Amino acid sequence: MNYLDALENTSDQLFEYIRVPPARDVPGLEEDARRGLLSQPRSLPPKYFYDDCGTELFEKICKTSEYYPTRTEDFLLKRHAKDIIETAKPTNIFELGSGSSTKTQRLLDACSEIAHFPSYTAFDISERALMFGGIELSKRYDWLQISLLLGDYEAGFMNVPRENGSRLVLFLGSTIGNFEQKHAIQFMKDLRHNMSQTDRLLVGFDRVKDRHILDAAYNDSQGITAAFNLNVLNVLNSELGANFEPKNFSHLAQYDADKAQIEMHLVSSCAQRVMLNNLREFIDMDAGERIQTEISRKFTDQSLTRLLSDSGFVVKKDFVSPDEYFSLVLAKPI
Repeated sequence: MNYLDALENTSDQLFEYIRVPPARDVPGLEEDARRGLLSQPRSLPPKYFYDDCGTELFEKICKTSEYYPTRTEDFLLKRHAKDIIETAKPTNIFELGSGSSTKTQRLLDACSEIAHFPSYTAFDISERALMFGGIELSKRYDWLQISLLLGDYEAGFMNVPRENGSRLVLFLGSTIGNFEQKHAIQFMKDLRHNMSQTDRLLVGFDRVKDRHILDAAYNDSQGITAAFNLNVLNVLNSELGANFEPKNFSHLAQYDADKAQIEMHLVSSCAQRVMLNNLREFIDMDAGERIQTEISRKFTDQSLTRLLSDSGFVVKKDFVSPDEYFSLVLAKPI
């Protein structure tokens, strides 16, 4: 079923669909591009990866043999889902950056098994992913009440009204690693501010490991990550009236051990001028000049515990994969 077919067949599906406005001013692409592309070093926030094409490419990345985070986190969810649900006892499972909600099925399967029936709320920037996820879940779980929230979850979470009962807030995929430390703490503090003492937070943390494993994960042999990275240039062309030539750029992702993070860039392969017509600006790039498009921080027991503590949470349970590649942390508000 393609996207249009899916939309045409939602009339009998039991889910609520809501556009959520941001609770604070959020820079748009024009502002982010002006700030990031016209300055040195050049950068762009990773949220602009996720147009429909980017979302599809990321789902393909998650299935590559090199990209361990998705399958390792899924292993942990499958193994510990029942424990997580029985510990958190949620009346609502609330997922930030849900995508198509595939991993969430591990928790919902556990709910079915123990006859615990919470509602489910998915919050994502991709309308396509939300719709497909909602359709699939409504078919799979006839008991499940589903709400789909479209918007910037980072800025919009504070606009989501509180309901009675307890929430299990999911922030999976080690997405927290895409935030600089100060940004991560502020984001987690915002979550804490809108959570009650009975709520719980489940976060995926990618752990520090051998750099060869990390470098391979972000440079898959099929070139899907490279295509994902380069696709952001198509987004800029479409949304900013820019004239980036993707063929004039290459993908670069490498691990900085001192910062414990993967850094992903687009590298200019030649001297070139790029017009940003909607901004009435242009940028001149030298051969070898970079645009940073993403960081992905890796964590130790100490660094993840400190992040949670500084944000108003305490670790209740830490589920670590046997290879120690990944942690799934259940935290509670302090």
